Amino acid sequence: MITGDLKSQIDKIWNDFWTGGISNPLTVIEQFTYLIFLKQLDDKQILIEKRANMLGVTTDKPIYTPEQKDLRWSSFKDKDPEVMFELFTRPQRHLNDVTVFDFMKTLGKDGGAFTEYIKGATFMIPTAKLLDRVVQQIDKLPLDNRDTKGDLYEYMLGKIAEAGTNGQFRTPRHIIRMMVEMTQPKKDDTICDPSCGTAGFLVAASQYVHEKHEDWFMDQDFREHYNRNMFNGIEIDPSMMRISAMNLQLHGMENPTLIGNSALSESNDISSQYSLILANPPFKGALDYDEVESSLLNVTKTKKTELLFLALILRMLKLGGRAAVIVPDGVLFGSSGAHKSIRKELVENQQLQAVISMPSGVFKPYAGVSTAILFFTKTNSGGTDNVWFYDMQADGFSLDDKRNAQLSEEVFEQCFTDPERVLEEFKGKCDIPNILLDWKAIGTAPSPSGRDGVGTDRTQKSFLIPKADIVANDYDLSINRYKEIVYDEVIYEKPQTLIADIKAIDKKRLNAMNELEKMLG
Repeated sequence: MITGDLKSQIDKIWNDFWTGGISNPLTVIEQFTYLIFLKQLDDKQILIEKRANMLGVTTDKPIYTPEQKDLRWSSFKDKDPEVMFELFTRPQRHLNDVTVFDFMKTLGKDGGAFTEYIKGATFMIPTAKLLDRVVQQIDKLPLDNRDTKGDLYEYMLGKIAEAGTNGQFRTPRHIIRMMVEMTQPKKDDTICDPSCGTAGFLVAASQYVHEKHEDWFMDQDFREHYNRNMFNGIEIDPSMMRISAMNLQLHGMENPTLIGNSALSESNDISSQYSLILANPPFKGALDYDEVESSLLNVTKTKKTELLFLALILRMLKLGGRAAVIVPDGVLFGSSGAHKSIRKELVENQQLQAVISMPSGVFKPYAGVSTAILFFTKTNSGGTDNVWFYDMQADGFSLDDKRNAQLSEEVFEQCFTDPERVLEEFKGKCDIPNILLDWKAIGTAPSPSGRDGVGTDRTQKSFLIPKADIVANDYDLSINRYKEIVYDEVIYEKPQTLIADIKAIDKKRLNAMNELEKMLG
């Protein structure tokens, strides 16, 4: 959580970009990202120099040579705005004809994960005045703390107010966190998001590990696993790749694996590699059959990306691997052969555990589509017994385009840290505490009758449905297929009684008129 002062600083940087002529939110974040990275490079160089001075010798490879001093943040930030702008835009002859911006693209792996995806980056700050204003403000940001710099970047990402193309839009942070809390990342998990966008799911998983299992970091093998193998993402958009790489780096993941590619393409042959997949795949768009990896079509022959991604996730999971995936409601009840085949695959050949139906306003203002979250485990031998359904009706925010918070940020945090305590306060405003408690009560493999009040009463928000009922309904996973609505009986008076009442009222009115005439006469 960032403080009011830090929010004000970020808002001012955003407004400066806006008034300086950069109005596209993604462009603002990209340029902001590049400048943060340049400051990080200089901070890293300063640490290397301090170690060298203390020990008299260092094995660390320097980022900048003494001749490249002018390219360093600590040097150019104090220069005249016009001189600084020239260092960014005009190749310097005395520096081997490179600019500050070009230099960071030459670092390769030495610069960390971010530089792997920066080749196509473009410097787009148009004036010396704007560059100087933004540099001076970024210089004041507290970028030495993992939590703070991660939070400020998340806040910046939250200011993206327009949907991307191909069905891309930002998944609400509290929905991501709920999914992570329910899947509970383990110490040896390899986690992947095959449509990672800004890496929100991977960041949330890393924060879960830090909050719940800080002791794991005492283990050197785990630290190595955390920094290199634990977090994996695939993203086709180069801009998103750069943003996600920086987001992960600012949250303390030094070398995550990010693949710049279409996850559904023939060139993606990843199979049985990940133990946990968290995803909100693109809902819109259709691909030609010759663009799709053939093994996916064997599971469900379709051009719809949301169905193909489910087949892909099953292929990418290890045996025993878990997945939490957001899908549009059409996946749950679509009547085409492709829709039915992917649902049958999940129910018959894998272990489908839960379907959480979310209200249509969750993704506003980006989209008003109704969605659900599927939780399943790859077994290749079935295992679906009872499927837990939850009818989520509130998520803590208004369900209109404004998405106003119904609870304060401090109170909202308690639905994750102490859900049982806030059940009454959250009633009608947010279902997340109930979802987390019910999920914990039934376990990840629901029993026939449920436990602790989670049972088969279909008039409730939370209930279990036997596999046999799902099969009988042609593998329909829509909650409306199973939920029972109790209507209150309305008893009306007999017509004769109503007529008598009307006559009585009419008689009173007539008497009142007669009394009034007498008073006036």
